[in-house]
Amino acid sequence: MAQEQLWTIKRVLDWTSGYLERRGDEHPRLSAEWLLANVCGLSRVELYVNFDKPLEQAELTAMHAAIERRAAGEPLQYVTGEMPFRHIVLRCERGVLIPRPETEVLVDAALEGVDAAVSRRGGDVVGERAVRVLEVGTGTGCVALSIASERPGTLVTATDLSDRAIRLAARNREALGLEDAVELVECDLASGVDPALMGSFSVLVSNPPYIPTRVLREEVPAEVVDYEPKLALDGGPDGLDVFRRLLELSATALEPGGTLAVELYEGSLDDAAALAGAQGGWASVEVREDLTRRPRVLVCAREG
Repeated sequence: MAQEQLWTIKRVLDWTSGYLERRGDEHPRLSAEWLLANVCGLSRVELYVNFDKPLEQAELTAMHAAIERRAAGEPLQYVTGEMPFRHIVLRCERGVLIPRPETEVLVDAALEGVDAAVSRRGGDVVGERAVRVLEVGTGTGCVALSIASERPGTLVTATDLSDRAIRLAARNREALGLEDAVELVECDLASGVDPALMGSFSVLVSNPPYIPTRVLREEVPAEVVDYEPKLALDGGPDGLDVFRRLLELSATALEPGGTLAVELYEGSLDDAAALAGAQGGWASVEVREDLTRRPRVLVCAREG
């Protein structure tokens, strides 16, 4: 075969970008890079220093299958099976919500709560005085595992109603070597958490299903609705069905001075703040914006 006929990395990238653009991909070059990097076992930077490297037949076959899945609208994270999030890389799979960049703001708020608890303890955070975090709805484990990896010594209990999510989070936990720092519990909200731990958590953090049902039905892209689990998306008529339950849980789960941090739909934050204010017991209630300057996270600090 003549050299110009070889399917080199550059030729595959260029062809894939054009094909995905014609199929309606909003970021065709980025998609092409992700897919090819995954197939070849290279980083995106390494693709560009190996432009002339020809693909082997097995790589071409795998790339063709990946392109067709992406062209059909399947999210990149499901096609490649992984997703970078903050300082870690997570496995992703169908049936479990894909981590979003805006959720990094939620992690920031939770870490602030951990740091505040460390300060309250005078820096003594070992043994029974270790800082405890409760996450509801862990999914891939992105929030719980980020907290545990970025604040060594923190003990995280993470729950999810989905058996599939718990199993995926467990694989991610093991890949990161965080088995001793993160406990995973399959249950509704915190019903399976050791009752003896209630009142000992410094942070209650959650990215619950929060998209209002009408918005999910009429406005959310097909790439999300057709592939990601509705259980992790639909927040009820106003998007706050699970949030109301989290507010109730916070009253028993959090220690005095503890932090509640919840990611919510941008149009629901004012109502959520009002609900927290009506509940009482909070020293502060704050709405924070995500990376695109949209209201995204409610952060409440308990009195005491």
